[in-house]
Amino acid sequence: MRIFMFFCLLFAATSAYSKDVVVEIYKKKFTPAEITISKGDTVIWKNIEKRQYHNVWFKQLDKEEPDYFFPDETYKRSFNEAGTFPYECGPHPMMKGRVIVTEK
Repeated sequence: MRIFMFFCLLFAATSAYSKDVVVEIYKKKFTPAEITISKGDTVIWKNIEKRQYHNVWFKQLDKEEPDYFFPDETYKRSFNEAGTFPYECGPHPMMKGRVIVTEK
């Protein structure tokens, strides 16, 4: 029982320090286009277009283009490594963004 409680407290402490950061997609732009987060944080891309589909493709991390998401849908990704991660929208390659992940 003590081990279970330890892991519950450890999980609660870890998740208490991580946060969600939202990037909106509107008029074929990521807003903000560049964000800085801490290790363990999650980025949520929210498509607020009226009709347009998009995706978030980290070409340096993912060889295959990810699925599209449509208006009022979201895509989430957690970052557990420090570094700079450029991304783009596969169907609209002029849409570019960057996530900078720092140590906590």
